[in-house]
Amino acid sequence: MVGVKRGNGSGKKVMLMAHIDEIGFMVSNADKNGLLQFSTIGGFDPRTLLYQDVVLHGERKLNGVIVPEKFSLEEQDRSKAIPIEDLRIDIGTKSKEEALSMVEIGTTATVDRELLTLEGNHISGKAMDDRACVGVLLECGSELLKYNHQLDVYFVGSVQEEVGTRGAVTSAYEIDPEIGIAVDVTFGHTSDLSDEETIEMGKGSGITIGGNMHRGLREKMIEIAKKHNIPYQIEVSPGQTGTDARSIQITKAGIPTLLLAVPLRYMHTSIEVVNMNDVESSGRLLARFIAEICESELEELTCC
Repeated sequence: MVGVKRGNGSGKKVMLMAHIDEIGFMVSNADKNGLLQFSTIGGFDPRTLLYQDVVLHGERKLNGVIVPEKFSLEEQDRSKAIPIEDLRIDIGTKSKEEALSMVEIGTTATVDRELLTLEGNHISGKAMDDRACVGVLLECGSELLKYNHQLDVYFVGSVQEEVGTRGAVTSAYEIDPEIGIAVDVTFGHTSDLSDEETIEMGKGSGITIGGNMHRGLREKMIEIAKKHNIPYQIEVSPGQTGTDARSIQITKAGIPTLLLAVPLRYMHTSIEVVNMNDVESSGRLLARFIAEICESELEELTCC
């Protein structure tokens, strides 16, 4: 998915990217009792899956629930996390033949969860990683309507980020921008994680420092955040970020790249939490950043 907002310059490009895929499941077989066996697409903590509602995206959509292969009320069993291979999806069928007549092997499934509004301008739901950041791109596009800007802006919703940033590879290669900015989530502060591993919720997104990040662009973004009193934090990522930023950076001869990281709690669960203040301020920051880059300074800025 790609959208373009033209600037009034000569066609130099900045690409903003947030991924639109989500972690999920794939049916691999069915057992004799009609329960579907499955593998995961992307990373899950098995502790979060038991008794979740799911939707199967086959020829027709079916509802299911994730259950243990063997249901037990014994204390020693209830106190253990059940591994993925011992979980099943129950769609209500009674035999292997009936299940596989309704659901093909290879059918994908996702958790079924409605969005919740929490206090303090927080929201909770599934796939906030990374659809909250699609919201950042939408906010940026809305803000850019207020400004004259020289750079053409490409808004990209990438796919297959959760299984290897594959959509970022093809999108960045095709667009070949002068600047690439990935917008993804990072760990928001919780009581079980240290301050070094997290950033605060509601205090702006993290402008990332690390080997994937372009120093000149990072310093420019921090300068603009300070100038316009837009909240931001510093996110440290000394190695590969595990986001689309890595694939953008190494496309073709290399693309000067930034990563804006929105804090999120309970990553890769169905109740991920983000603060809408962070989404809105991130969109404003990106819009200001784009509006204040002149084509005449682009080469000097990206050569730093």
